[in-house]
Amino acid sequence: MKYRVTHTTEFQYDAPVGLCYNEARLLPRDLPYQKVLSAALKIDPVPSDRYERLDYFGNKTTFFSIQQPHDRLLVAATSEVEVETVESSLFLNADSLPWESVRDRLRKERTDNIVEASQFVLDSAMVAVDNSLTEYAKTSFRPGRFLGEAVNDLMQRIFREFKYDPEFSTIATPLKEVMEHRSGVCQDFAHLAIGCLRSQGLAARYVSGYIETDTPPGKERLVGADASHAWFSVYHPEAGWLNFDPTNNQIPGNRHVTVAWGRDFADVTPLKGLAFGGGEHELKVSVDVLRIP
Repeated sequence: MKYRVTHTTEFQYDAPVGLCYNEARLLPRDLPYQKVLSAALKIDPVPSDRYERLDYFGNKTTFFSIQQPHDRLLVAATSEVEVETVESSLFLNADSLPWESVRDRLRKERTDNIVEASQFVLDSAMVAVDNSLTEYAKTSFRPGRFLGEAVNDLMQRIFREFKYDPEFSTIATPLKEVMEHRSGVCQDFAHLAIGCLRSQGLAARYVSGYIETDTPPGKERLVGADASHAWFSVYHPEAGWLNFDPTNNQIPGNRHVTVAWGRDFADVTPLKGLAFGGGEHELKVSVDVLRIP
């Protein structure tokens, strides 16, 4: 599948901003199953300083600063990508490693891949393991269960037992509150799954990107009505990183566009920075995922 993804962020300030520093992670990654055909980041006003780099996790990152007074900031990312079906679902129906074996290998082995994956077992800024996560995970991680089967079960339980409610949480809502109220959005559900996996000694990472959505029957497609999306990956020593989308109860395939990954949302924030001045501001975010020929 080929997609054109447009992600626009606009700040309107009550008073001029004299200086701002920003970091953006808005351009998709090149992956074995995802080819970036084109990608561009438009910034208005034109930055005084701008450079591109790959961050620690290999995400495409743009740093820029605007050093002249401005009362509006527009950041628009436009990308065209081709995504193939990911065959990670195949391992769910085949003999695989029991989850305890994966946990033990993460603890004992010192291959490059294991060492790299092991950092995703540890607590991170937005996902800290506690007893509630450990207890919730136990239902899925019964002794001897294959890793894929256990994680798939966890994904299905989150989908069934938690309500998708964009009015309930913000990205700053603690995971403890998400657990207590059984509500949240895709970022919360990804964090929840990651916390459960880490509570069992497994490596899990946060993935940000987009998903193609369906237009309701009889309705016209609304440009800009989509949103950024999040899911999670678990590390399997033989199969690599395997993706799961608890918000939609599915294995991500050719309708998911991957932008970045890290330990949690804090590592992949689409746009963050520091502004001097400006007073109050209004924020508008528009996302459009369009399938193209």
